Amino acid sequence: MRKGTATRRTFLVAASSIMLAATALSTASAEMLDVEKDELKFGFIKLTDMAPLAIAYEKGYFEEEGLFVTLEPQANWKVLLDRVITGELDGAHMLAGQPLAATIGFGTKAHIVTPFSMDLNGNGITVSNEVWEMMKPHIPMGDDGRPVHPIKADALKPVVDAFKADGKPFNMGMVFPVSTHNYELRYWLASGGIHPGFYSGTDISGQIKADALLSVTPPPQMPSTLEAGTIDGYCVGEPWNQQAVFKGIGVPVITDYEIWKNNPEKVFGLTRAFTEENPNTTLALTKALIRAAKWLDENDNANREEAVEILSRPEYVGADAEVIANSMTGTFEYEKGDKRDVPDFNVFYRYHATYPFYSDAVWYLTQMRRWGQIADHKDDAWYEEVAKSVYRPDIYLEAAKMVVDDSNADAADFPWDSDGYREPTPATDIIDGVAYDGKKPNAYIDSLSIGLKSNQMIEGNEVSG
Repeated sequence: MRKGTATRRTFLVAASSIMLAATALSTASAEMLDVEKDELKFGFIKLTDMAPLAIAYEKGYFEEEGLFVTLEPQANWKVLLDRVITGELDGAHMLAGQPLAATIGFGTKAHIVTPFSMDLNGNGITVSNEVWEMMKPHIPMGDDGRPVHPIKADALKPVVDAFKADGKPFNMGMVFPVSTHNYELRYWLASGGIHPGFYSGTDISGQIKADALLSVTPPPQMPSTLEAGTIDGYCVGEPWNQQAVFKGIGVPVITDYEIWKNNPEKVFGLTRAFTEENPNTTLALTKALIRAAKWLDENDNANREEAVEILSRPEYVGADAEVIANSMTGTFEYEKGDKRDVPDFNVFYRYHATYPFYSDAVWYLTQMRRWGQIADHKDDAWYEEVAKSVYRPDIYLEAAKMVVDDSNADAADFPWDSDGYREPTPATDIIDGVAYDGKKPNAYIDSLSIGLKSNQMIEGNEVSG
């Protein structure tokens, strides 16, 4: 069994001459790039959406692009980002908000870019058994006796109000202040009239004026923190929602697919300096990741069972295969026994999932502004400028063309003529019924019922403007 932390050069030296000959034959039709740096270390967090990295490694795609890669799990998102910035890691599986936040100077200041989007969807919101029982009277039931989905935060609001009336805080966990999970949890709460709180330059807790108090918990620790009663619910990626079901300690109430259909999730991040000093290496690693994403989704997810086995290994996610399979193979279990088909819960290649769209970057920036992480008003041009400085579809498409030329993907798989923006997301695909157009960020911000509007700021503990 290959180990995710083993060096690939050692493997190649030890390989038999027959295996080397077979590799040469398999790649003879592809012209290998003259990479500037062939030994690389990539970081990841133990979540199922790190899958493209594991598959690129296990299937030999990195090798075939001339790269000898070490994959190394990281303790948390901050450590991961810091190690990319210092060069201890050459690149990493990142929260999509991390390159954007670092580039604009929210938290650690550094210019991080992404030539590759790792996936769509993949998260869920889970509440404790106690909270679930309090929510159930406010949730419509279907003819089959099961809750009608999607479950809106309207059903949680009476619970939060009851906690407040009893003088108890309602605590929820998310994985990082600039994570998709933070913004999705806030989006869902706000859609039900629950204020998730503001940030300010002097208060980075994110709890100013909050009805629900959100704080950071590392993903693998979510179930144990819930079980301990420290938090009443959380938003996290898999397999940590399904783990709560298996342990009998909580109930996932909604997936992010139901909050925003086919929303962007993780990215692969590198420093801009790395991409400029190692352009061919950047192209080669992007090629390998595109191929891995294709393998994960091809033939109607036919490879997912094998992917589950790989991800369950301790060097990758390290959760039980049965837990990972609960969502990775096209289903999602809410209450114990209430397993439903969610074929697009994890998307790695379909719907141009790997293309780094500017409009995805803009959405994250609008949420940073909405909750005060971006303190003051920015015009629409600023959002586009930041998006284009971080998201690099030019690198992606150059790599994609090479993948097609190598006969490892079809030309029809890629949006060659895109201007970098997705078509506006219709209101029917978002939980609060508000459409999203990445080319009109300020109009979008102003259309949201809870959150800062264009010219508003947080001064002390109050909204001004």
